[in-house]
Amino acid sequence: QLQLVESGGGLVQPGGSLRLSCAASGFTLRYYAIGWFRQAPGKEREGVSCISPSGSTKYVDSLKGRFTISRDNAKNTVYLQMNSLKPEDTAIYYCAATNQAMCFMSPLYDYWGQGTRVTVSS
Repeated sequence: QLQLVESGGGLVQPGGSLRLSCAASGFTLRYYAIGWFRQAPGKEREGVSCISPSGSTKYVDSLKGRFTISRDNAKNTVYLQMNSLKPEDTAIYYCAATNQAMCFMSPLYDYWGQGTRVTVSS
Protein backbone atom coordinates (compact mmCIF):
# COMPACT_ATOMS: atom_id res chain seq x y z
CA GLN A 1 0.00 0.00 0.00
CA LEU A 2 1.39 3.36 -1.06
CA GLN A 3 1.73 5.69 1.89
CA LEU A 4 3.23 9.11 2.61
CA VAL A 5 3.93 10.32 6.12
CA GLU A 6 4.93 13.89 6.90
CA SER A 7 6.76 14.93 10.03
CA GLY A 8 8.81 17.79 11.38
CA GLY A 9 6.15 20.41 11.92
CA GLY A 10 5.75 22.36 15.12
CA LEU A 11 5.82 25.77 16.71
CA VAL A 12 8.66 28.07 15.71
CA GLN A 13 9.38 31.74 16.26
CA PRO A 14 9.51 34.16 13.33
CA GLY A 15 12.90 33.95 11.66
CA GLY A 16 13.35 30.35 12.70
CA SER A 17 13.74 27.21 10.62
CA LEU A 18 12.10 23.83 10.29
CA ARG A 19 12.78 20.81 8.15
CA LEU A 20 9.78 18.80 7.09
CA SER A 21 10.12 15.19 6.05
CA CYS A 22 7.94 13.15 3.73
CA ALA A 23 8.66 9.46 4.13
CA ALA A 24 7.29 7.05 1.56
CA SER A 25 6.39 3.40 1.94
CA GLY A 26 5.01 0.94 -0.55
CA PHE A 27 6.71 2.60 -3.50
CA THR A 28 10.06 4.03 -4.56
CA LEU A 29 9.74 7.74 -4.15
CA ARG A 30 12.48 8.75 -6.59
CA TYR A 31 10.43 7.47 -9.52
CA TYR A 32 7.54 9.78 -8.67
CA ALA A 33 6.93 13.48 -8.86
CA ILE A 34 6.63 14.77 -5.31
CA GLY A 35 5.01 18.01 -4.30
CA TRP A 36 4.80 19.98 -1.08
CA PHE A 37 1.61 21.92 -0.49
CA ARG A 38 0.23 23.95 2.34
CA GLN A 39 -3.19 25.04 3.49
CA ALA A 40 -3.73 27.89 5.89
CA PRO A 41 -7.00 28.31 7.78
CA GLY A 42 -9.71 29.62 5.48
CA LYS A 43 -7.51 29.42 2.41
CA GLU A 44 -7.13 27.07 -0.50
CA ARG A 45 -4.37 24.54 -0.67
CA GLU A 46 -1.40 25.97 -2.53
CA GLY A 47 1.70 24.51 -4.05
CA VAL A 48 4.98 25.29 -2.31
CA SER A 49 7.60 23.25 -4.11
CA CYS A 50 8.05 20.04 -6.04
CA ILE A 51 10.73 17.69 -7.26
CA SER A 52 10.65 15.55 -10.37
CA PRO A 53 12.12 12.05 -10.74
CA SER A 54 15.02 13.68 -12.61
CA GLY A 55 15.76 15.81 -9.55
CA SER A 56 14.65 19.07 -11.10
CA THR A 57 12.83 21.32 -8.67
CA LYS A 58 10.25 24.06 -8.74
CA TYR A 59 9.23 26.66 -6.20
CA VAL A 60 6.42 29.13 -5.89
CA ASP A 61 7.99 32.52 -6.64
CA SER A 62 7.10 34.03 -3.27
CA LEU A 63 9.10 31.37 -1.40
CA LYS A 64 12.21 31.16 -3.52
CA GLY A 65 15.32 31.60 -1.45
CA ARG A 66 13.69 30.60 1.83
CA PHE A 67 12.50 27.06 1.12
CA THR A 68 14.54 24.20 -0.33
CA ILE A 69 13.27 20.82 -1.44
CA SER A 70 15.54 17.79 -1.53
CA ARG A 71 15.37 14.04 -1.79
CA ASP A 72 17.28 11.25 -0.08
CA ASN A 73 16.88 8.16 -2.23
CA ALA A 74 18.46 5.88 0.35
CA LYS A 75 15.89 6.93 2.94
CA ASN A 76 13.03 7.12 0.43
CA THR A 77 12.27 10.55 1.83
CA VAL A 78 11.76 14.05 0.50
CA TYR A 79 12.52 17.07 2.66
CA LEU A 80 11.42 20.67 2.75
CA GLN A 81 13.89 22.95 4.49
CA MET A 82 12.16 26.15 5.56
CA ASN A 83 14.22 29.11 6.69
CA SER A 84 13.42 32.65 7.79
CA LEU A 85 9.91 31.58 8.64
CA LYS A 86 7.18 34.18 8.83
CA PRO A 87 3.78 34.11 10.54
CA GLU A 88 2.15 33.86 7.11
CA ASP A 89 3.89 30.50 6.63
CA THR A 90 1.59 29.07 9.29
CA ALA A 91 -0.36 26.21 7.69
CA ILE A 92 -0.73 22.49 7.47
CA TYR A 93 1.91 21.18 5.10
CA TYR A 94 1.23 18.17 2.93
CA CYS A 95 3.36 16.10 0.62
CA ALA A 96 1.89 14.35 -2.37
CA ALA A 97 3.03 11.94 -5.06
CA THR A 98 2.07 11.19 -8.61
CA ASN A 99 3.54 8.87 -11.21
CA GLN A 100 4.56 11.60 -13.65
CA ALA A 101 7.86 12.51 -15.26
CA MET A 102 7.56 16.17 -14.33
CA CYS A 103 6.31 17.63 -11.10
CA PHE A 104 3.82 20.46 -11.03
CA MET A 105 2.43 22.93 -8.53
CA SER A 106 -1.29 22.27 -8.84
CA PRO A 107 -2.83 19.87 -6.29
CA LEU A 108 -3.69 17.22 -8.89
CA TYR A 109 -1.58 14.56 -7.22
CA ASP A 110 -2.79 11.03 -6.67
CA TYR A 111 -1.44 10.23 -3.21
CA TRP A 112 -1.37 12.46 -0.16
CA GLY A 113 -0.01 12.35 3.34
CA GLN A 114 -1.97 13.36 6.40
CA GLY A 115 -0.17 16.67 6.81
CA THR A 116 2.02 18.24 9.47
CA ARG A 117 1.15 21.49 11.19
CA VAL A 118 3.55 24.43 11.14
CA THR A 119 2.87 27.40 13.38
CA VAL A 120 5.08 30.48 13.21
CA SER A 121 4.45 32.70 16.17
CA SER A 122 6.26 34.55 18.92
